[in-house]
Formats: sequence, structure tokens, C-alpha cells
Amino acid sequence: MRIRSIEELLVASRLFADLSEDNLATIAGCATIAHFADGEYIFREGEGADTFYVLRSGTVALETHVPGRGPARLMTLHDDDVLGWSWLFPPYRWHLDARALGPVRALGFDAACLRQKSVEDHELGYELMRRFAKVIVSRLQATRMQLLDVYHHAEIIRAGVIPGD
Repeated sequence: MRIRSIEELLVASRLFADLSEDNLATIAGCATIAHFADGEYIFREGEGADTFYVLRSGTVALETHVPGRGPARLMTLHDDDVLGWSWLFPPYRWHLDARALGPVRALGFDAACLRQKSVEDHELGYELMRRFAKVIVSRLQATRMQLLDVYHHAEIIRAGVIPGD
């Protein structure tokens, strides 16, 4: 089995697939290979958002703590999904917990390194922001659909209607 370079792994991800060779080389300089064990927290709400990830394999739960109830899963991420965008916006703090559901392999990206490279190279900064905007919009749409589903079910329960009747 041949070991692939970080540049090859970047090209294999949707997030970076069609970037220029120069931009890929720059991003690769801020990247590392990351592994997480089953149940391991990748980051916790309130901690500094100093790294983001592109999942290569495995599953990650995005959770928030609900007082009196414990963790509530908001979303589940899988292969090739992007984990984290809080690194882009001050104060650079995570707003959720991310927990591995089984072994996870990922590419990890040093946020300070990429922010600095983006300041130095506005084309790269634009490309990263454009790509992350797509991720953010997609996640907001998924959250919207979850909320519509929750409120729909709450309305049915209030009306005393049993789904399937």
C-alpha cells in the first residue's frame, strides 16, 4: 500500500479538489494527519478554535450540552465532511462539542497558519472563504430542516394527532 502525500489527500477532498497547485502547496504546509479514538472529544464548546478538520474516514457527532439532559446531538459528520468553521471568525472559539463515534482519521489544519497565509495571499483567502461559505450555508440549511421537522412534530403532538393515523 502506497502512502499518499498531504497534497494528494487534499486533492481527494471536495473542499480542496480544484485548487491551484500553489494554493494546495500552501495549504498542505499548514496540514497534518490526525487520528481520534472512539469517544474522544476532538474539541469542546468554549475552547479555542485553533484547528479545523476534513474527515478522511469515520463519524463525528456535533453536540451541545443541554442543562439537566446532557449532550444533545445536532448533526453527524462523515467521510469528506468539514469539521469546524469557528477558526475563521473572532473570537475563534468552538460553539459545539465534536466527539468521535468510532475511530476517525482526518486532515487537521492549523488555523493561525491558514489565517496568516490568507492575509499574505488574498486569492487564497478568497478561495478558502468561498469554500467555507458553501459549507456554512449547507449546515444552516440542514439545521433549518431539522427545526422544521421538530416544530412539525411538536404541532402534531399538541394537536393530539398520532403520526401514521
